[in-house]
Amino acid sequence: MTLFQAIVLGIVQGLTEFLPISSSAHVQIVSELMKVPGLADTNSATTAFIATIQLGTEAAVLLYFGKDIIRLVRAFFAGLFNKASRATADFKMALYVIIGSIPVGVAGLMFRHFIEDTVRNLWVISFTLIFFGLVLLVADRIGSKAKAVEQLNAKTAIGFGLGQMLSLIPGVSRSGASISFGLFAGFNRASAARFSFLIGIPAVLASGLLQFGQSYQNLEKETLAGTVVATATSFVVGYLVIAGLLKYLAKGSFLPFVIWRVLVGLTLLVLLALGVLAA
Repeated sequence: MTLFQAIVLGIVQGLTEFLPISSSAHVQIVSELMKVPGLADTNSATTAFIATIQLGTEAAVLLYFGKDIIRLVRAFFAGLFNKASRATADFKMALYVIIGSIPVGVAGLMFRHFIEDTVRNLWVISFTLIFFGLVLLVADRIGSKAKAVEQLNAKTAIGFGLGQMLSLIPGVSRSGASISFGLFAGFNRASAARFSFLIGIPAVLASGLLQFGQSYQNLEKETLAGTVVATATSFVVGYLVIAGLLKYLAKGSFLPFVIWRVLVGLTLLVLLALGVLAA
C-alpha cells in the first residue's frame, strides 16, 4: 500500500463513517478500484490498516460528544448508587445508549465470522446500498419527524439498536439503518442521527479495538507512516462530517444520500457485470 492509497482510504473512511452511505462499502470499493490487496483477508496488512483508521473516526466521535459522554457516564454511575438519580434525564439517556448498543454486540459476536466469510462481497454490497437507500428514502418521507431525542424510551432504544444490528451486513450502513428506524418511529432527523451516533460509540469502539488487537501485528513497517497519516486524516475529516451533518439535518433531508447510494450501487453492478471489478 502506497502513501497515496493510505491517505485516500483515510479520507474515504472519515467521509463515510457517519454519513448513511456505509463506510465499509466505500472503503472496500475504493480499495478494489485502487487494487489494494488483502482487504478480505482477516490476517492481511490491509485489514490491520482499516482497523487502525477506524479508530481515527471513533476518536472524532468521542471528541465531538465528549461533554455528553462524560455527563452521561457520571449520571449512570450516580444512578447505580442513588435511587433519586435514576429519575434524571441523563441517567435514562445513558441507560438507553447501553440498551441500544446490545443487539449489534450480541449479533456481532454470534455472526461476525459468518458475515466476513460469506456475505462480504461487492455483489451483496451493491444490492444493500440500493435497497437500504430506498428504505431510508421511505422512512424520511413518511416519518412524522415530531419527536426529539428527549422522547426516547427503552422500546425505541431497542428499535434503534436492532436497526444498528443490520449494519453487520456489508453495505447497509450503521448510521443509515438506525436512523431509518428513528425516522419510522417519528423522531426528527437530527435527533435520529444524534442517538445513532451515541449508540454506535460502544459497539464500533469495541469492534475497532478487537480488530486492531487481532491484526495490528500485520501492519508492515513500510506502511506505518501512511497508516499514521491516514488515521489522522480520518479523524479530522470524520469530526468535520459529524458537525456538518448534524447542522445540515436541522433543515435538510436524506435525499442526497439516497441518490448517492443508489447511483453507487447501480454503478457497482455495472462494473461487476462487465468484469471491471471482482466481487
